Amino acid sequence: MLHFFEEKDGSLIFRENGETVMVTPWGADSFRVRAAFLGEIEEGSIALLDPQGAEAETQTAEGKNAAEQNNTGETEQDVKIEIHELDASITNGKIQALLTVNTWGNALQITFLNQKGEVLLQEIPNGGALQKKARHFKPLSGGGYRLKASFVSNTEEKIYGMGQYQQETFDLKGCNLELAHRNSQASVPFYLSSLGYGFLWHNAAVGEVHFGSNTTEWIAEDTNQLDYWITAGDTPAQIEEAYTAVTGRAPMMPEYGLGFWQCKLRYYNQEQVLQIAREYKKREIPVDVLVIDYYHWPRCGDWRFDEEYFPHPEEMIREIQEMGIKVMVSIWPQVDWRSENYTEMKQQGLLVKSNSGIDVQMIFHGNNVFMDATNPRTREYVWEKCRQNYADMGIRTFWLDEAEPEFTTYDYADYRFHAGPVAQIGNIYPREYARLFYEGQKACGQEDIVNLIRCAWVGSQRYGALVWSGDIMSTYEDFRKQICAGIHMGLCGIPWWTTDIGGFHGGNIHDEGFKELLIRWFQFGTFCPVMRIHGCRLPGEEIVNQAGEVREWTGAENEVWSYGEENYEIMVKFIRIRELMRDYTRSIMKEAHETGAPVMRALFYEFPDDEVCWDIKDSYMFGPDILVAPICHAKAAGRNVYLPAGTNFIHAGSGEQYTGGQWYEVEADIRTLPVFLREGRQEYLVGEI
Repeated sequence: MLHFFEEKDGSLIFRENGETVMVTPWGADSFRVRAAFLGEIEEGSIALLDPQGAEAETQTAEGKNAAEQNNTGETEQDVKIEIHELDASITNGKIQALLTVNTWGNALQITFLNQKGEVLLQEIPNGGALQKKARHFKPLSGGGYRLKASFVSNTEEKIYGMGQYQQETFDLKGCNLELAHRNSQASVPFYLSSLGYGFLWHNAAVGEVHFGSNTTEWIAEDTNQLDYWITAGDTPAQIEEAYTAVTGRAPMMPEYGLGFWQCKLRYYNQEQVLQIAREYKKREIPVDVLVIDYYHWPRCGDWRFDEEYFPHPEEMIREIQEMGIKVMVSIWPQVDWRSENYTEMKQQGLLVKSNSGIDVQMIFHGNNVFMDATNPRTREYVWEKCRQNYADMGIRTFWLDEAEPEFTTYDYADYRFHAGPVAQIGNIYPREYARLFYEGQKACGQEDIVNLIRCAWVGSQRYGALVWSGDIMSTYEDFRKQICAGIHMGLCGIPWWTTDIGGFHGGNIHDEGFKELLIRWFQFGTFCPVMRIHGCRLPGEEIVNQAGEVREWTGAENEVWSYGEENYEIMVKFIRIRELMRDYTRSIMKEAHETGAPVMRALFYEFPDDEVCWDIKDSYMFGPDILVAPICHAKAAGRNVYLPAGTNFIHAGSGEQYTGGQWYEVEADIRTLPVFLREGRQEYLVGEI
């Protein structure tokens, strides 16, 4: 008799013809599934936290709070395993995995069911004579495998999450997605299904996923084993709580993350920065953060102020912070060949390596190589430079740009990190970049940590990462894409998310059409997790230093008084609305910290029983009580708004009551936008919008 199954240390294991499959309870109502070919299952984890206690590295980085947080993955519930000759099952709370041997070829098929016996997800069968493989390992010549995992597709299913892709698509069913990072693209391979489960592709390899109508296929171009995690829940909130329990939750958002942030490309000298801060203070417009953008340094990789343009940075920082404004500085991970740190970092092996040829990974104001954030010694080295040149001067928050990292060619197979080949491990880079600063700040005793970053992966939220959506265009189409992106990112466990208000590329401050777009985006930004204006505004101005070298240019003015008196009044109004919401915003940030709930939420997150809510991509909930419907088409003075069933709503501007479960045509001229409050929450904003 063949013995396909065994129980070991609480896991159910299958073995057949060189393949080993292990199903392990991993947190409440959840399983971790691993499979290896011609070898044993590898231990360790690229992103999942141990549900029975904090990992050592996380304990070091985050202390007692992280240990308490990680323990939330462990719940007291019975795990039951049953083994028969040709099938076996393992049950963990609300989820069951049924493992069945297809006798033609002895292929294993796994089916996941909820507590009602309903199928959540099922691997493809072998198809008898077709002899298909649900887990297909194709050996690579240099070692490792190209892996494809295939599942049966339920045509009634809707899929959400997967990070940030620049597309105006809400339900991802039918989408083909690259599992890799690019400027404005953040691949976070977790999705929430309308069928009542969440799925994490626990693999940092570059690859693809195809949510087809016949099959769902996950592909890793270079990996050693299959690894995924699945959970069952009765509501999206239950799924999100289980997922963030085993991947980590954001810290508590600092107070300075709740208000308005002022930024542009770029304030290029000390006097300009001070003038902007003084003007906001003079006008009594509240600003929480003032941002000093890139190329305030001499060369990429110097990580310090250029003394020609910032002769007394410590005095500048002190004056601004005495106004109650935090100063944020931009950090790039590139190291120019001419940088004062390049030779030492190259000698010490702290840089990303090209697999062949010359180490030039980005050409921008010179030849640049990326620092290797996956190397612990690099993280120590770079933080020490930033501590000396920024933190010791009073800088408490950093803008971690270029975080994908932005390889000029995006030929991922050409590069290698300390942690391994980029093709095999590359997607962890933005998380380790965030970790570099978070751990450094923690080691210096700082607690109120939030750092702006251009990309993220699973677990980035643990390291105080505020993701923004990258260098997008200043168009209404891009504006609409950001609404989808923000909702998806929240469902991926990344509650801190924002955009460049007005978009990054192409906004001319003298163009009336752009001014209208900016105001509509500004209104949306008021109801984003963080409210921050930024952009590469036109017309620009060339900057030449004393040595005659052309430096990075500076864009046109981008302050609230830069767009005419009428627009100024509207923007100041919405900054003050953001201030009025401070207590509310703090409460939903606390909820994100404690339960993993998104700040910016799909309507179905709060109203899962209303089928209409699963299809609405252009409005959302800001926390549990505020429904926001941005005006995101040119020259529109209103829009159609759906208010979910099960409650009544109050129009935040007029105080008028609306019945849920219906569509309404809502007027909204350029001075306002449709915002509705749950009945009983009239204390928020009524008459202000």
